[in-house]
Amino acid sequence: MNLVRTYRIGQIVPSSNTTMETEIPAILRAREALFAERFTFHSSRMRMQKVTKDELAKMDSDSDRCALELSDAAVDVLGYACLVAIMSMGNGYHRVSEKRLFQRTMDNGHPAPVVTSAGALVEGLQAIGAKKVSILTPYMKPLTQLVIDYIENEGIEVVDSISLEIPDNLDVGRQNPLAPVEITKKLNTQVDAIVASACVQMPSLPSIQLIEDRVGLPVLSSSVATTYMMLKKLSLETGISGFGSLLNGKF
Repeated sequence: MNLVRTYRIGQIVPSSNTTMETEIPAILRAREALFAERFTFHSSRMRMQKVTKDELAKMDSDSDRCALELSDAAVDVLGYACLVAIMSMGNGYHRVSEKRLFQRTMDNGHPAPVVTSAGALVEGLQAIGAKKVSILTPYMKPLTQLVIDYIENEGIEVVDSISLEIPDNLDVGRQNPLAPVEITKKLNTQVDAIVASACVQMPSLPSIQLIEDRVGLPVLSSSVATTYMMLKKLSLETGISGFGSLLNGKF
């Protein structure tokens, strides 16, 4: 009898985040119906209440502790689940963060590849060949502009954006996960892809396939992209139906 491999999924999560610990498991539980691998989920939290640049920078400094805690559990992959915290630290910072946090796990004797949701969104868009995108965020407009600048620095033009301007992170997590279906109708669709949630806290998972079916373009979110990159780091198949083109197994 062959033993089924179980992978430990670690997440570094803002203390007020309530979404990534539901959406990433939801995607990977759906995958369990298709493939033999099984997953367990483990989190460590960084203090953050208001989505402001100063609070995000303070929170990011806590990520090293979280990486150590998760490596104590010998996780197989580690996800940094705050996109705007990384992007607000400067263009290309996801590479710096991923390298540093991986080194922390190495030093602790349990090396685990690191995925940041910021890097995953960029790499997910690059994987599907997107050169022009429209994005939806819950952020105040200055933070959305940071996200736009970050994405454009990676060679992807942001043609259009919508900012919902919700400052409280708990309120972001309380948004209706089907709301992006209607909101994205206002976005320019003369693009290569749509980002239905450029934020790991704004729920959108049930909206992804519905929007994609309507517009006929690839649609993804921070949580979809993060899950995709976690699977890539684990060298696992990425085909999971119902979550948009990035997870159709072709990339």
